Amino acid sequence: MKPTLLRTLSFFKPYWGLLLISALCSAVVGGMDGAFAYLVEPVLKKIFAGKDTGIFLLVPVGIIALFLIRGITRFTYDTAIKLAGQKAIQDIRNTLYASTIRQDMAFYNRQATGELMSRMTNDISQMQEGIGQVVSGLFRDTISAVSLLGVIFYRNWELAIISFVVIPATAYPAQLIGKKIKNASGRSLNVMGGLTATLQETFSGVKVIKAFGLENQIISRFRATNLEYFHQIRRFIKYESLAMPVSETIISLGVAGVIYFGGSQVMSGRMTASEFFSFIAAMVMVFTPIKKLQGSYNVVQRSAGAAERVFNLMDERRAIVDRPGAVDIGRSSGRVEFRNVSFGYGAEPILQDISLIAESNRMIALVGPSGGGKSTLASLIPRFYDVSEGAILIDGRDIRDVTVASLVSQIALVDQETTLFNESIADNIRYGRPGAPLEEVVEAARAAFAHDFIEQLPDGYGTNIGDRGLRLSGGQRQRICIARALLKNAPVLILDEATSALDTESEQMVQKALDNLMVNRTTFVIAHRLSTILHADTIIVLEKGRIVERGSHEDLLKNSSLYSRLHALQFSDRTTGDDPSAES
Repeated sequence: MKPTLLRTLSFFKPYWGLLLISALCSAVVGGMDGAFAYLVEPVLKKIFAGKDTGIFLLVPVGIIALFLIRGITRFTYDTAIKLAGQKAIQDIRNTLYASTIRQDMAFYNRQATGELMSRMTNDISQMQEGIGQVVSGLFRDTISAVSLLGVIFYRNWELAIISFVVIPATAYPAQLIGKKIKNASGRSLNVMGGLTATLQETFSGVKVIKAFGLENQIISRFRATNLEYFHQIRRFIKYESLAMPVSETIISLGVAGVIYFGGSQVMSGRMTASEFFSFIAAMVMVFTPIKKLQGSYNVVQRSAGAAERVFNLMDERRAIVDRPGAVDIGRSSGRVEFRNVSFGYGAEPILQDISLIAESNRMIALVGPSGGGKSTLASLIPRFYDVSEGAILIDGRDIRDVTVASLVSQIALVDQETTLFNESIADNIRYGRPGAPLEEVVEAARAAFAHDFIEQLPDGYGTNIGDRGLRLSGGQRQRICIARALLKNAPVLILDEATSALDTESEQMVQKALDNLMVNRTTFVIAHRLSTILHADTIIVLEKGRIVERGSHEDLLKNSSLYSRLHALQFSDRTTGDDPSAES
């Protein structure tokens, strides 16, 4: 736990000023506890033994003044430490988000979206509670306990030893219970991650759930996961509830011993009643910060499990990074070469010995049966994954020798999954080139045949399009994505089945936009409909991860077997009125 705790506390370094203010005020509050306990004996002696009515009349005023000063300092340290804690948590969340969003695509293939969301929210909230407890309690309760212990040892060291000897006895059960709290908390957070994943999955797929009448089945699955979470959190509640009673039971032994031996000393005349009451006041008060420190320990243990999950995610190593000496290539001509490329997810081979050259401003179509490796091949160009063997070159340079930032600046992607964000249309198009002026955004939208429908929206380019752009039709969403790619103006373009999910009318409009987009660019087209790639410069036919045929449309129809079969299947479907599509 120590490295995790120290790492968590390291995020407080930029806010040492707030910590210093909090520490000073905590010292005042903690010191007041000791001063109050120390003054009990002389004040009681003057009032009851000396019959000093003046002191008696000043006691209420003194108590009010003492607690007023205590209240002001407590407010100051509490505010300062909570602000520092909130800033530290903000930095942790920002760091975690940045490290996660920079991960490569292989990472996202392994991680469920809901699990990532859970770590960003639930785990960090758990950490926040722990940070507040450990830092705010560290100064106040420690100083308070030390000052009060000084008073009780000063008043009567024999009774102090009796009361103090039980405090170490609470350490072992506290540590044992704290470890169980940490483990139970970690397990409950794991289940909560699954619960969040279920929520994300079902809400995003609610249309399928409705269409197939799966509500009851999904509800049952959610209830089962929720019940598992309850079983885990129940263990945590049990251990956390057990900690304080165990501690208080052990402490009661010391209190009982002090009352017995102290009372005996008073009755024998070796100790005055006022001294005994002063001692009792200090002893009772000292157990309060000690119990708070033990409670803080349990909270820290609970948050330690969350912190470990957060830091494990933060420390996840990226596979796609800049090599030492990687260069910025500026704007490339768009020439792309695959040289004996093989690739696989782990031990599973996906692509084998792929060699092809895409000259500048040429159109390369990738076709073939489903699972042939078309999308995987295209995803290697922007280094979503690194090749297992061979090399991919852009303008004759291995893309692994180019900085990732300059490589992705050469490439624009239009995917079959239209990814839009809950922002304005203009901002969604500007993702192609952040900061682009509105005039260039409009120009890109015109070229994508999107300007007319955008102008008809309530706020034009300022219209917020909702979550994932659901307020727009499929064809409209796709044209905004094309406008985004046009605005980026990259020399290499990847079209991954960009029209496969559209109706015929929308496809025609989108195809016109794509024709504008492909001008003067090296284009890789993953084709779902062969009619869209009839004029490709080269058609690559992939099957089981290998290039089995290549050539123009006319050459492949004459000389190939697989492509001509796919073509015959698709266009025979068209003659029967079905939607023409080949397996791809």
